[in-house]
Amino acid sequence: MQLWQLDATDLARLIRLGKTSAHEAVQSCLSRMDAVNPKLNAVVRRFDAEALHAADAADKARARGDELGPLHGVPVTTKINTDQKGHPTDNGVVAHQHVMATEDNPILANLRHAGAIFIGRTNAPAYSMRIFSDNDLHGRTHNPRDRAITPGGSSGGAGAAVAAGIGPIGQGNDIGGSVRIPAYCNGIIGLRAGLGRFPSFNPSLTQGRPIGAQLMATQGPHVRTVRDARLAMAAMAKGDPRDTRWADAPLVGPPPKRPIRVALVAEPPDGFTHPAQAEAVRAAGRHLAAAGYAVEEILPPQFEEVIRVWHVIGSADVFRGLAPNMEAHGDKHAIASMRLWLELSPPAEDPNAVLDALALRDRLAFLWQEFFTHHPLVLMPTLADLPPPFDEDLSREGQRRLLDSLRVSFIAPAPALGLPGLAVPVGTHGTLRTGVQIVPGRFREDLALDAAEVIEAAEGIVAPIDPAW
Repeated sequence: MQLWQLDATDLARLIRLGKTSAHEAVQSCLSRMDAVNPKLNAVVRRFDAEALHAADAADKARARGDELGPLHGVPVTTKINTDQKGHPTDNGVVAHQHVMATEDNPILANLRHAGAIFIGRTNAPAYSMRIFSDNDLHGRTHNPRDRAITPGGSSGGAGAAVAAGIGPIGQGNDIGGSVRIPAYCNGIIGLRAGLGRFPSFNPSLTQGRPIGAQLMATQGPHVRTVRDARLAMAAMAKGDPRDTRWADAPLVGPPPKRPIRVALVAEPPDGFTHPAQAEAVRAAGRHLAAAGYAVEEILPPQFEEVIRVWHVIGSADVFRGLAPNMEAHGDKHAIASMRLWLELSPPAEDPNAVLDALALRDRLAFLWQEFFTHHPLVLMPTLADLPPPFDEDLSREGQRRLLDSLRVSFIAPAPALGLPGLAVPVGTHGTLRTGVQIVPGRFREDLALDAAEVIEAAEGIVAPIDPAW
């Protein structure tokens, strides 16, 4: 087995024991990038010399007997919308290609402190607001499972890179599914951490973010094994005093009452769910039931209101700040997609609508946290439908189908309420993986990861794949 095929846990162990070097691990992933990235365009900025120099420094540190971080020598990719010192935070926008970061975002600083070595920047749509990772600056990223199907977005480059073996960990972020959707589309694992778990801000920003982004956007890793999700989460969770949202919460909470009750939502009412996706959720429920979980089909409280709140905040607040920049600097596809979104899900005319939605959000968060006291996990689809073909959002009917899928798929409750969300592959459909999403209460990523380990044991470890064409 070649080094690029290993997960981060095994790579870190081998490097720590001296059975391989950080240089060899990085070179293996760079060679894998040479082999598959020309087909995928997942990594759009690579820095071989910088990464190999960092790897050599890591090997010297080990030889000196220095204290080693948990990711010492492990190759990691970073997303183009996240500040990385010495590299552009271009966000897939031609006008921003020279916006140079002079400081790491805390999430990257944490990964670097843990010993990770950054080997390249991964693609995203312009301003990271589509589920199709395509832009005028870097071009289109392809799904290694099917060239015609989106790799997801906005962290589509990260998802495709991890699926194809270009590094075992890909950093991403999520305001409306941007970690979980690429994980689903590429058939890997994606963890959206809950609000306050990770510190994150871009020092390059010169103004504050909309309140919706402050409350809903979080970071998370793409990985191929559940143990790597734990490893990456622990590394990324170190605090930064400048982030007022970060909380010093334990990574493992108190044990819940046994048996752990799971609310299974395979087919939300009043919307279409693809039969393969519904079966994936029920199959995951069977895996958990066989391991002693108490699984029952039951809806969390007022789920339709939760999804509506996400759309109100997103359309009226997040897009309020984004739309002028998109119109001025976005590429034509990103602009067309945004316009159709706002046409089909228009901002409320009432100027108090966002304030009312934020007040309702507080009540809904209370009700869901109360629900988690007796059902600690919710198991549901990531998207209700199969991953869409490229540019589905550029027609009115296609965008309507995507918004309908978002409305019934439970992609929205996690960001709307500041909750974690873990996407896990379950089953197959042609060349694609179907999959599920596990949502726990606040700061209970550990419970979702425990359940994911059960599913992983039944479904098998995700292995990196070659492009399917």
